[in-house]
Amino acid sequence: MLNGFVESFNGRMRDEFLNETLLRNLTHARDLISAWRTDYNTARPHSALGCQTPAGFALYLTTTIARAAARDESSARRAIAQPAPTGVNDHRAPVVAG
Repeated sequence: MLNGFVESFNGRMRDEFLNETLLRNLTHARDLISAWRTDYNTARPHSALGCQTPAGFALYLTTTIARAAARDESSARRAIAQPAPTGVNDHRAPVVAG
């Protein structure tokens, strides 16, 4: 899945930046690429993230995770299956040593 995101980023960078920008030298290229990448990651909404910016989506995830962790009373994992009701399967099979 990550490869699809990389391909999308590469295509956008090529179409929106490299095809339209004249780069004078390596320092100029680094400065412009850094500015474009910062804009892409902080100011522009992405449809794959529900039309949020990557920075906004990351903030949403960290606050959601932090709220869930604050509600949890222990660090132990919760059981996947609930215990059987009282009276169900009370008969234990004997275990033979050996």
